[in-house]
Amino acid sequence: QVQLVESGGGSVQTGGSLRLSCAASGYQLRAGSMAWFRQAPGKEREGIACIGTIGRTTYSDSVKGRFTISGDIAKNTLYLQMNSLKPEDTAVYYCASSPVTLCGTTAKMYYNWGQGTQVTVSS
Repeated sequence: QVQLVESGGGSVQTGGSLRLSCAASGYQLRAGSMAWFRQAPGKEREGIACIGTIGRTTYSDSVKGRFTISGDIAKNTLYLQMNSLKPEDTAVYYCASSPVTLCGTTAKMYYNWGQGTQVTVSS
């Protein structure tokens, strides 16, 4: 079965950077689109970035200009580079996969999800 495992989360100060990784097994990144979501305590899950099979990316307004999504086909791994982190970025971050080739940040299009990795940004 498809398994997605996130890593790279942790604690960082405001303005710092983190790089999240999502290792995929039983699934090829080139088979569809991939995305990053996050969920803060008491808030709904938010789609923040996605990448399609041809490399086109989409970002939410909340992270645009600060986060970068990318994928390494050879390593079958998805990445999220997060820069200029803010306290409001504190959340559990999830990666997800979809058979749809054109990505989007709507949760309904994603069928496989990782367990999440915690990101905490302190001031």
